[in-house]
Amino acid sequence: MKKWLIAVAVLLVAFIVGISFYLQPNDLSGCGDAVGTSGNCQPVDAIVAISGGDTQARASWAIGLYKNGWSNTLIFSGAAQDKSGPSNAAVMKRLAISAGVPSENVYIDEAAATTGQNASDTQTIFQKHNIKRIILVTSAYHQRRASLEFNKSAKGVVILNSPAHNDKDWSFWWWATFKGWWLVGGETVKIIIFYITGLWS
Repeated sequence: MKKWLIAVAVLLVAFIVGISFYLQPNDLSGCGDAVGTSGNCQPVDAIVAISGGDTQARASWAIGLYKNGWSNTLIFSGAAQDKSGPSNAAVMKRLAISAGVPSENVYIDEAAATTGQNASDTQTIFQKHNIKRIILVTSAYHQRRASLEFNKSAKGVVILNSPAHNDKDWSFWWWATFKGWWLVGGETVKIIIFYITGLWS
């Protein structure tokens, strides 16, 4: 019985560690705050943040990257959660402007209501402004699936991942909360469906 419990505990820890690394890829992890001159640490054409979950944390992380010199362009994507109010993208743009980002440096997509639509709808902006290399920002638990969707839709565009920190829905201790397991379960199922069908959005 004791050996069985130890085996279960080890498998549970391995799952938690494995799924944590898998769901939240971070291509800038070795760069620190400073922009470099080689590899993933070079500046990009645009920083793209998609709404949903803790939208403010996602926008704030993208704005921080902008201020640290990663790009001169911000793109925010997301429809209105409350249809009677402004789009999430517009709200994110307001946050950027209030943080000192010039309005002309921010492009928005106000129609996307799903991750797949975020990925497909931003293609028009990429093509119009000749954007070939981006940093994609979303919540850490959502980063893998968002990256899959953007890589599927963004032909000829290099996608670098940088998950938002200080997300109210996600932390190192996600496994200690019901919501954490709910988010992991939902993302895992959607990723599996994405691979099986290639149609999840």
